[in-house]
Amino acid sequence: MEQNQWFKDVTFYQIWTRSFADGNGDGIGDLYGVYDKLDYIRSLGVGGIWFSPLYPSPNADYGYDISDYRDIHPDFGDLRQFQRVLDKAHRLGMRVLMDLVVNHTSDEHPWFQESRKSRNNPYSDYYIWRDKPNNWDSLFEGKAWTYDEERGQYYLHLFSKKQPDLNMDNPRVRREVREIMRFWLNMGVDGFREDVISFISKREGLPNGLPIPAVGGMMHYKDGPHIHEYLGEFRRVAEEYGAVQIGESPMTTVRSALHYLTGETKSMDMMISFDHMLADCIGTEYMHLPFSLRRYKRALTRWQYTLAGRGAWNVLYVENHDHPRIISRYGSERYWRESGTMLAVSYLFLQGTPFIYQGQEIGMTNIRLRSIDEYRDIASKQNYERFLTFESPAKRLRRVHLSSRDSARTPMQWNAGRNAGFTAGKPWFVVNPNYRYVNVEREERDRHSILQFYRRCIALRSKSRALLRGSYREFYPLHPHIFMYERVYGSAAYLIVCNFRDSETVITLPPAYRDKPLQLMLDNYPGKDGMSPVMEAYEARVYRTKR
Repeated sequence: MEQNQWFKDVTFYQIWTRSFADGNGDGIGDLYGVYDKLDYIRSLGVGGIWFSPLYPSPNADYGYDISDYRDIHPDFGDLRQFQRVLDKAHRLGMRVLMDLVVNHTSDEHPWFQESRKSRNNPYSDYYIWRDKPNNWDSLFEGKAWTYDEERGQYYLHLFSKKQPDLNMDNPRVRREVREIMRFWLNMGVDGFREDVISFISKREGLPNGLPIPAVGGMMHYKDGPHIHEYLGEFRRVAEEYGAVQIGESPMTTVRSALHYLTGETKSMDMMISFDHMLADCIGTEYMHLPFSLRRYKRALTRWQYTLAGRGAWNVLYVENHDHPRIISRYGSERYWRESGTMLAVSYLFLQGTPFIYQGQEIGMTNIRLRSIDEYRDIASKQNYERFLTFESPAKRLRRVHLSSRDSARTPMQWNAGRNAGFTAGKPWFVVNPNYRYVNVEREERDRHSILQFYRRCIALRSKSRALLRGSYREFYPLHPHIFMYERVYGSAAYLIVCNFRDSETVITLPPAYRDKPLQLMLDNYPGKDGMSPVMEAYEARVYRTKR
């Protein structure tokens, strides 16, 4: 294995701790619950964990507004408990990634509290202040500037007004970031997923943007003028520890990602792509379209071909804390097991490092709440109030049903008992009513369940050099219902075939595979021989052969 390339051969499991498992009965998921469930996570076959933010936070954006970078939120436990989780994960053979959120802090962070006091104190330029704001919009709520009475100036916040942007042009701020990284790396964490990291360098003078709601100013802060210089400083810290870095950047193209992943400006081991998550929407999940398999395939294949051609590496995912549940989007709740297992096959065998989000492996689906007041997510509330206000409240609420991040944040469904086994107390958020059927305990007993199928997929992938490191090629890119691709390494070849249609579809094998003996390795329809040219609704097959 290449030096420090271990991340290429593992599957990660993302934990959004507040909704994962409550170990102390207060209704909020915590690190005590995580500790108790580590054996379950390892049983999936994963080799790493990514924690969404665990830091102290007022929770304006549920952890992405940080008030202390060197501690654990009391809701989740403390540093001692985190160390216990970290040590046990390592004993079980799993690496651990933390979320590094340094584009902004909470407005309750001590740095901001000091910065707002005057224009000449040591923290005065830790943030971006102006006497007169430009025309940028926030991505979450209204304008990107809020007036602070105490300081008598406006401060920049690209997200919530409770998330003021740090001034990364200040070398003292960058030094703080390096020391935060060292703090967690010294504890033993194995790397970071770095939130909206390409936003940290703003264009000098902060010029006005285009008159486009929400994103008009993005040209002046995405991939900013000093981004690679600043990330280079952070990269040197990561390299001291052999730590992995994964960058998150909304609206990043594959060509832009290459600047972070290759060459002299390389600062990340992987970049999170959003393109394939736009196969049923325009720009944002709030602007819906019918799902298009061609858009999904085109996005995935573009990243596969481009990164492989430059020696870079993909992040593979279909769910995380920022997206609604994938079965409710790209699959079918009517064909719940079939589409849930097919969607797993569609991405787990691509070239890259797969990530599975908590509950994805049991087929959790979207929630539908009765009122916008019942939702917790700040982005959902903002979308309801800000976009398409000419529509009726009922239509806007339906859009929220389809798009809300809250659907990914309902409590994990462990069993059919009280509160889905998530807590002995009152859950902090609503439990999806389908927990009586969709839960870990039931699926552990069913050898054909979504859960057991994920285990088989991960096991197959982990044992095959072709599926881990092989080349990728897509077949029939214009087919409206079939996603078919191969992975090849040496003489070993795998052919992956997925039917995205809710009815039978006839397939044609590529010429190179028509006269070869094919061994069926996986089929999500139990008992099928998998050799018929007719595929059932949402059927998925994985074949192995020799080239």
